[in-house]
Amino acid sequence: MKNSFGTSVSVTLFGESHGVQIGAVLDGMAPGIPVNREFISSQLHKRAPVGKISTPRHETDDFTICSGVFEDKTTGTPICITIPNQNTKSEDYGRTRWLARPGHADYTANCKYHGFEDYRGGGHFSGRITAPLVAAGAIALSALSAKGIKIGTHIKSVHGICDRGFDNIEEDIAALSEMDFAVLDGEKGALMRAEIEKAGASGDSVGGVLQTAVYGMPAGVGEPWFDTVESMLSHALFGIPGIKGVSFGEGFDIAKLAGSEANDSFRMSGDRIVTETNRNGGINGGITNGMPIVFECAVKPTPSISKEQQTVDFNKHENAPIGIRGRHDPAIIHRARVVVDSVAGIVLCDLLAQRYGTDYFCVK
Repeated sequence: MKNSFGTSVSVTLFGESHGVQIGAVLDGMAPGIPVNREFISSQLHKRAPVGKISTPRHETDDFTICSGVFEDKTTGTPICITIPNQNTKSEDYGRTRWLARPGHADYTANCKYHGFEDYRGGGHFSGRITAPLVAAGAIALSALSAKGIKIGTHIKSVHGICDRGFDNIEEDIAALSEMDFAVLDGEKGALMRAEIEKAGASGDSVGGVLQTAVYGMPAGVGEPWFDTVESMLSHALFGIPGIKGVSFGEGFDIAKLAGSEANDSFRMSGDRIVTETNRNGGINGGITNGMPIVFECAVKPTPSISKEQQTVDFNKHENAPIGIRGRHDPAIIHRARVVVDSVAGIVLCDLLAQRYGTDYFCVK
């Protein structure tokens, strides 16, 4: 269904970047789940711009929960969350109305919606729409946390500068939850920030890779073939603007290994069945095996750059130069990290509800 994802637990997004408000409807969450408004605000803060490495557009993201929550607990009915757009500069987009900004959805949206689309700030295709997604995801993350399931994402690389990988996943996730710029090696983080600032100063942008780990998922979740854990997560993650690749475990590098190297050997650890390694990212046959789920997302460089590029005027059907004005991010990867956590949280709530029933999350 358009603009919606999920079966037992679903999310629907609405709004445009420069419209009156944006929002999300989270449906299928069990009744009685605590809703911590301070936690929702803290998650939205992680998505907010950060100094010279982000856009100058600052939105307060003062959200309103319109339905589905009573006395700070979910009621079991649809949860509607709205966020007003308060800091828009729509005039920046009038000059480029008919110019196809390279890397953006201007031309494709015009083809699909026949010119009736809201083009300001990317309209419905803008990363701005991830704000209510993060708010809805915060409720899902709270539900997962109550079941002992934690999700954390770090910036694995920016323009070739690499962070260390996960070591003690449970401790690393706890540390990442307190960070605005989520890296496991502070020195590498400083180099990444400098690289992003350098790109911004030159009118350009950079991308990178996010690595996510999920701790505490039970074995046996997921469906074979088309509703595997990998396929459901990938489906939703590719909905995040700027995500151009998703891989699990060793990802494409597993193709370089022999079978004896790629396989994760099983052993007993007390009364638990675990694997010696986790090259398959906690998933076998599309179903969780009880080890941490580990996946990576490739985040492209921000397409809005001030350097002059070549494009077309798709109204006049003429070639034209373009230099994008306005307020834009030299990198989005540090802001996208919390969006990935949020999307993963919603998907895993859906998969767990399909496996055990919606009341799996019910707090009595």
